[in-house]
Amino acid sequence: MTTVAGTGAKLGWIGTGRMGYEMAARLGRAGCDVLAWNRTKAKAEPLRAYGVKIADTLPELAARDIVFTMVSTSDDLKEVLYGPGGLLMTRGVKARTVVDCSSISIEASAAIRADLAADGIGFLAAPVSGNAKVIKAGKLSVVCSGPRNVFEECEPYLRIFGPAGVSYVDEGELARIAKICHNVFLGVVTQSLAEITVLAEKAGLPRSAFLDFMNNSVMGSVFSRYKTPAFVNLDFKVTFTPHLLRKDMDLGLAAGRRFEVPMPLASATRDLIQAQMGNGFTEQDFSTLLLMQARASGVELKPENIPIDDGLS
Repeated sequence: MTTVAGTGAKLGWIGTGRMGYEMAARLGRAGCDVLAWNRTKAKAEPLRAYGVKIADTLPELAARDIVFTMVSTSDDLKEVLYGPGGLLMTRGVKARTVVDCSSISIEASAAIRADLAADGIGFLAAPVSGNAKVIKAGKLSVVCSGPRNVFEECEPYLRIFGPAGVSYVDEGELARIAKICHNVFLGVVTQSLAEITVLAEKAGLPRSAFLDFMNNSVMGSVFSRYKTPAFVNLDFKVTFTPHLLRKDMDLGLAAGRRFEVPMPLASATRDLIQAQMGNGFTEQDFSTLLLMQARASGVELKPENIPIDDGLS
């Protein structure tokens, strides 16, 4: 396969969960030279079908020009970079640039940037908006912050897995606050959509009919259309877990305290996500907030079992 113009660097990829796998696969399909590592190697092995090579250990990626990371938390990122057997623990061999696509705090990002700078390594914060299906549909977007020259070096690769848009916001950590605000909005909007959908249902309006109206109105969105199949047919196959959403809500509330911004809707939604988890909704998609709202409203939801277009096909 011919490599996309301007993408001749040797790439490393750390983290092949639901998101990281699909992002690395897009790079592989584009003909990029990618060496991937995942804590559970078996989860990365299928990437070989897309031309991605698989590493046995993290230090094997240290000789790569640019290393992308896609992990769950700030602590996970610190561990893969500087923990025992981490990427940067091999003497004399250092990647030129690290690009982190995870959702972590502003403070953790700044600390990691300083540590990498001390090692002479460039750092780009590049969190993404979407999920595995969004990546497959070519609708993932990326927001970036860091040195302009580092962004320009990495932009061709970012556009391979983020063709919907790559935004550059500043030299520091503002990409982190952009993603935190995005995911707080994700939680609040999903809870609001659950409330009005249950209200419509309890009043006698089928969920499919109500959401069809909503999606065709000015209040509809790519997101509301995308979540409509789950809300109508109660198929809560996981795209993003309540645990991860709670983490992001906590990051948002912490930012609100830091910058003295009251966030009453975010606070209430965070408590509802905690109740959702306390009621055992931990392994399904976070949109099971709909089931919690129905339970609180004395409504028993049943799948409507009708074909629904999610707008991503």
